[in-house]
Amino acid sequence: MRRIVTIDLMKVACRKVPLAGKTLGFVPTMGALHEGHLSLVRISKASCDVTAVSIFVNPLQFGPSEDLAKYPRTLERDSDLLAGLGVDLLFVPSVGEMYSAGAKTHVLVEELSNKLDGASRPGHFRGVATVVAKLFEIVRPDFAFFGQKDAAQVAVLRKMVDDLNLDVQLVVCPIVREPDGLAMSSRNAYLTPEQRQQALVLHRALMKVQAAANAGERDAAKLMEIGKQVVAAEPGARLDYFAIVDPDTLDPIADISHGALAAVSAYVGTTRLIDNILL
Repeated sequence: MRRIVTIDLMKVACRKVPLAGKTLGFVPTMGALHEGHLSLVRISKASCDVTAVSIFVNPLQFGPSEDLAKYPRTLERDSDLLAGLGVDLLFVPSVGEMYSAGAKTHVLVEELSNKLDGASRPGHFRGVATVVAKLFEIVRPDFAFFGQKDAAQVAVLRKMVDDLNLDVQLVVCPIVREPDGLAMSSRNAYLTPEQRQQALVLHRALMKVQAAANAGERDAAKLMEIGKQVVAAEPGARLDYFAIVDPDTLDPIADISHGALAAVSAYVGTTRLIDNILL
């Protein structure tokens, strides 16, 4: 595995891939890797000739009161894991490398960026879209792999790719869960053992909604109320949102007959967690 820290060298390495007639898969991450990330790498390895991964804790997507400073950074462990999976290129730029002094350009996907997590974290998706657009230009992958857990992010990035005619195909991969159902997340490391148990309420709420939908309930408002009641019954959790929306537009829907995204966010202690299912 080749570890690269500058944009120029990453571009040179990535531009060689199509010249050799090979496909390039890309997994952008913020590090603190868990099985969810590694599953994306494995899918890329299985479907592409060359796999590149980036590790970059992007300051633009953190608000002033969020956890940028304490976000887990485990670069050497992450690097060893990726090398063990046979990753070809690892891009680890500094903040100064990614954002030159005086940079004024941002990428904003209007409307979508203010929904779900965007409503709770103003400016978050502008930071996400900006860094991913830069990474796509640096790497120019054929395929980029993302997890379904970040469903709102997926919707924003799909729209960005479509609107800007970017030559990359987004591949959305299933959520990877712990044996008890908790969605894997780097932020799970913040949870105490007690909070870890309380955090299961997100998955429990989604499963209750799934069961109601499977039993024939199609009214989104009734399904949302079922989910909210489950979260409300867990004193250790504070609901941020429970929404049932169109998975592409993130707009609320009244009836789930044609499919829907059920998404939940809640605070457990000071840690904000998200989860979702497709109905």
